Amino acid sequence: MTLDLPPIGLGTSGNTDPEQCAESVANALEMGYRHVDTAQMYDNERAVGEGIARAEVPRGEITLATKVHQKNLAYDDAIHTAHESLDRLGVESVDLLYVHWPTRAYDPEDSLAAFDELYEAGVTENVAVSNFTPELLDEARELLSAPVVANQVELHPLLPQRELREYAVAHDLTLVAYCPVMRGEVEDVPELVEIAETHEATPAQVSLAWIAGLENVVAIPKATGEDHLEENLAAADLDLTDEERAMVDGIDEERRLIDPEEAAWNR
Repeated sequence: MTLDLPPIGLGTSGNTDPEQCAESVANALEMGYRHVDTAQMYDNERAVGEGIARAEVPRGEITLATKVHQKNLAYDDAIHTAHESLDRLGVESVDLLYVHWPTRAYDPEDSLAAFDELYEAGVTENVAVSNFTPELLDEARELLSAPVVANQVELHPLLPQRELREYAVAHDLTLVAYCPVMRGEVEDVPELVEIAETHEATPAQVSLAWIAGLENVVAIPKATGEDHLEENLAAADLDLTDEERAMVDGIDEERRLIDPEEAAWNR
């Protein structure tokens, strides 16, 4: 089941100053963002909830996502900590609840049974996973009663995730792209710089526009300042030509920013 998600959402990883986080979430929602992503690991759910409460945007218009930390993926822990996330966020339910990483306490049968329970109980409107390979997705889809609606992964022009994109289209789920502007490293990619100059845009906007044009893919760039929030949101209106998209597709360098082993096991 493909979700109706906007092409550009708001990522909050690393946004750990409580006041700054709350203010950036509120500002983003007032600007028009409607998809906000957080996680137990980010240690900012309370601030994200405060930002949502401050914004004059009805809760029903916001897609709110959080993720269960990999150390909390045993059945009882997943149930308990998901409820704690709701308390911190100040909401009755979330729209997306993710398995953050398929490591540490993750046991497919045990962990996914908890997510089915949370789905049935209305704690989450949808079940999702993050950092899953096609093989792990196959296993999860077989074990879950609830549909897997999204897989959140690192995705950008230097890590285009073609296999997972094909999987998403074939199985009607959404890829949610984190690190979509490569933590600023898009500024060093010549093809993106060249296209940006043509459009009087930034390389970050080109990266986001390229992602927005992919089938079944949305992006959740992190931003805190109003200028960057506005810049990222405007990228959805940047139309790349077929030739420019082909130029991005043809980039032959591959660069992964997040080391899966370090991120999954050491946090």
